[in-house]
Amino acid sequence: MLTREQRTAILELHRRGLPTRAIARAVGVSRGSTKEVIATGSAEAPAIVRPELASPHREEILALHRSCKGNLVRVHEELLARGAALSYQALTAYCRRHGITTPAKVASGSYDHAPGKELQHDTSPHRPRLGDREVRVQTASAVLAYSRMLFVQCYPTFQRFDCKIFLTDALRYFGGSPATVMIDNTSVVIAHGTGARAVMAPEMAGFGDRYGFLFHAHEVGDVDRSGKVERRFHFIENNFLAGRSFADYTALNAEALAWCEKVNAARKRHLHASPRELLATELAFLNPLPVWVPEAVWLHQRIVDVEGYVCLHTNRYSAPEDWIGRRIEVRESKEHLTLDLGRGAAVVHTRLVGVCDQRVTLSEHRRPRAKRVGPSREVEAVLAVAPELAGYVAALTRSGRRSPTLALRQLRRMVDEYPRAPLLAAIEEAGAFGLYDLARVERMVLRRIAHEYFTLQGGEHD
Repeated sequence: MLTREQRTAILELHRRGLPTRAIARAVGVSRGSTKEVIATGSAEAPAIVRPELASPHREEILALHRSCKGNLVRVHEELLARGAALSYQALTAYCRRHGITTPAKVASGSYDHAPGKELQHDTSPHRPRLGDREVRVQTASAVLAYSRMLFVQCYPTFQRFDCKIFLTDALRYFGGSPATVMIDNTSVVIAHGTGARAVMAPEMAGFGDRYGFLFHAHEVGDVDRSGKVERRFHFIENNFLAGRSFADYTALNAEALAWCEKVNAARKRHLHASPRELLATELAFLNPLPVWVPEAVWLHQRIVDVEGYVCLHTNRYSAPEDWIGRRIEVRESKEHLTLDLGRGAAVVHTRLVGVCDQRVTLSEHRRPRAKRVGPSREVEAVLAVAPELAGYVAALTRSGRRSPTLALRQLRRMVDEYPRAPLLAAIEEAGAFGLYDLARVERMVLRRIAHEYFTLQGGEHD
């Protein structure tokens, strides 16, 4: 097919009066093509109109595409079964040209991220190695859209409390807050709605007011709108988490912060600078942080149980014993847990993160057990009914052959069950030989009872 330039040249040379043979030789085309262009008198190539073999079957193709779940091989088989004379290549070309298999491509466009205008925030699940096993964590990431400054932390869960902790740490790390925080359509921040119609939860809207920014949500499926934070998750998984293991969440987040420092100091070719260098420019456009930045706090109401503990997230924290049965307020912050009874009575625990069913007990919350002065209850119980056994009881307690408490209880039972005379005789004999195995002493008592109480007199028979 002749190009537009060739057709224009043919018409121009023909206008100058050159013969057809000379024009064809000068342009490098055949005389027949030259005559056709001169005959049309137009530099535009005529449109080639070819009938599409699949056009008569359009409605069938659309119906089969839905019923066959988009499988064009099955669509082609069904069309052939219905008598259509159509090749598979013609079917796929028709579907491709008319956007049946794939929607028409639309240019994504570009976004203007001026200094201090926007921060993009999102979370993604990952499975780093904590200790000796892999653990599912929620990786939270924040990126300043202009300077590309990155901040990353990991949490066992990601609720509104965790979101406020993360954003507070991120804004402190960046040194200021932008005008907008762009988020996905997450229920952590949004009360209802999506995209431009999203209504932020009052708790999170108030948090944004404290730092001078507004939450905005992009439209559902428009991940390009938050692309600067989305593409970082692949980098985090395949660079930071790859080949690393961590002792606990504290070590994990400490190493994540050190990794962010390294990444933010590295020069980016497409930026012609490092994010840390660009942040120096962006800081002038960020909203300054409040003079006092309060900690994110989650309030709970609990009743101290009969063991003197309060339960929070499956972990138990001790309280003073005189608080048992009383309702208290529990203030949960990033690092601490404060149990508050009111009127200045408060207890502070270190907050447990990423562990379950643990018990934390402060020594001052348990009174020391008073040591008993004098003989034990078991000794007193034996001597109360058999004071003549005082010597044997003292020796039994010192012998250490068995738990004194259990031995004294067994001795008390023997005093209650057996006649006094054979019992005392057996114990006197056992004491003389240093025998403190009460099972053997009890057999000695039983032999004496059998000999003295059950022997037949004078050879009498039944």
